[in-house]
Amino acid sequence: MHNDSKLFGIACRIAAFSFLVAGSASLMEAQQPSSIESNTKVPVLVASEFAPFDLSASTSSSSSSTTSETAGDSNGQFMFGSADLKKSQPPPRRYGRPNYSDSHSNRDGSPKFAFIAGGGVSLPVGNTYHYETPSWGFQVGAGRNFSKSVGLLAQFDYDHFGLQGATLRNEEYAYNYYCTPQAIQQKLCSLIANLDGNNHVWSITLDPTFTLATEGSLGAYFVVGGGFYHKVTNFTVPTTGYYYDPYYGPIQYSANQVIDHYSSNAGGANGGIGLTYKFSKFSNERFYAEARYVVIFNQQRTGVTAQNVGTPFGFNYNGFNYYPQNSNRTTFIPITFGIRF
Repeated sequence: MHNDSKLFGIACRIAAFSFLVAGSASLMEAQQPSSIESNTKVPVLVASEFAPFDLSASTSSSSSSTTSETAGDSNGQFMFGSADLKKSQPPPRRYGRPNYSDSHSNRDGSPKFAFIAGGGVSLPVGNTYHYETPSWGFQVGAGRNFSKSVGLLAQFDYDHFGLQGATLRNEEYAYNYYCTPQAIQQKLCSLIANLDGNNHVWSITLDPTFTLATEGSLGAYFVVGGGFYHKVTNFTVPTTGYYYDPYYGPIQYSANQVIDHYSSNAGGANGGIGLTYKFSKFSNERFYAEARYVVIFNQQRTGVTAQNVGTPFGFNYNGFNYYPQNSNRTTFIPITFGIRF
């Protein structure tokens, strides 16, 4: 009985092992890809410039075989021309600089027309510094850009200056020199006190501008030019005036009255450098900061008739030039900030 049980257990193990082996063999056979016995090869389609690519060709094994035999290719490739694929490619296209030339732009894309407007400080230098003080100025201009690098501007500049204290004291002494006590008693003149004054230069110039090639938002340029310069010096004294108001009657006010005036006309030249900053990558508007050196070729005049407008004060200078510095050679540096576009 014991031997029967032992034999039965061995038989069960053998049956289980056989079943496991059979199942594994079936699974491996199911996972193995079925072989496709076909002599048909997958065609490789090659196009050329001599025969355009034809999608109407059938992809079936029979048509592929027929086309392959017709083309005479043993590898099953469809050849639509005898030229090599690389040789069949079109030559590379050469791209030049774009041409933007129109009524508003040059061929290189730069705007044809230029405008500037700015203001800043005016600094007398050299001998001019000895009798004038720094003040303010402004400039406006318009012109033509011939390219990104070269332009020409017509400019109007106005530069204002004060007068040094020593200059005013010397002028006051000169004006009062002949106003003696006897002349005062005879009411031929009156002493001048609190003398003040100012100077200004306005000019019209032509200024070639040369822009340097730079990358990004920052830019630089230098400018040279010349033209006509008109220089004026006024001397003033405080005075009291009245005007009539229909509601309040006569009202007193204080103002500066011009008592002596000098002017000088001469040619001049200027030159300087500037830095620019573009507001955006695609805009023409730029902020600029510029410094120039200006020289006016005045010729000093002494003993020349001056335009005196102080006759209400009894002054009679007999045509003598009390301020020859107005006709001295003038040099100054205007520093300007503004917009160029």
